[in-house]
Amino acid sequence: MWLLTTKRIVGVHGEQELVASGVFIAASITDGIDGYLARKRGQITTMGMLLDPLADKLMIAAAYITLVQINPHIVPAWMAVIIIGREFLVSGLRSIAASEGFTIEASDLGKSKMVVQIVSVVMAVLAHRWDEWQFGSFVFPVDLIAHFAIWFMVVLSLASAVDYFYGFWSKIDRQVSKKRRRRFVLSRRKKREISSEQQSRAN
Repeated sequence: MWLLTTKRIVGVHGEQELVASGVFIAASITDGIDGYLARKRGQITTMGMLLDPLADKLMIAAAYITLVQINPHIVPAWMAVIIIGREFLVSGLRSIAASEGFTIEASDLGKSKMVVQIVSVVMAVLAHRWDEWQFGSFVFPVDLIAHFAIWFMVVLSLASAVDYFYGFWSKIDRQVSKKRRRRFVLSRRKKREISSEQQSRAN
């Protein structure tokens, strides 16, 4: 956020956007490596389970909110709301699932979202400075790819949110059904015990 909004770094050749893109890519990659190493080495802690998703959500929210400020023709506010809202929706569902005693695994859509997320943010940042890059006769359409990546990110966010929501409710329904069956079995057992107790008293 500071790199993109500060007036202390005013590069005439896009240094500000290039450095900001590099920082975001590094943060995204190290976030993934951190989680992988923690799972592989069995070093998952309660503090890590709290801070890792929180840091991830803050990074995404900061990136898209800043893009709304500096490049609204690429990232309008409503798009940022959908993308950020999806992140907090999934976090809420996972918290409820954890309180019910089960977990929601990351779906294939959720995993691919990270790649699209990096591409969309980086391209939107670069599009703040360039419409296109020209390498001899080859033209790389920065602005066009940024628009496409952001729209694709919005569609993917909505699709993955529905996917997570469906997975959550299907597990919740199974949990509720199990609890109902357990209560029914327990209530029948209790009735039998009461009935047998009454019979023994009568005898």
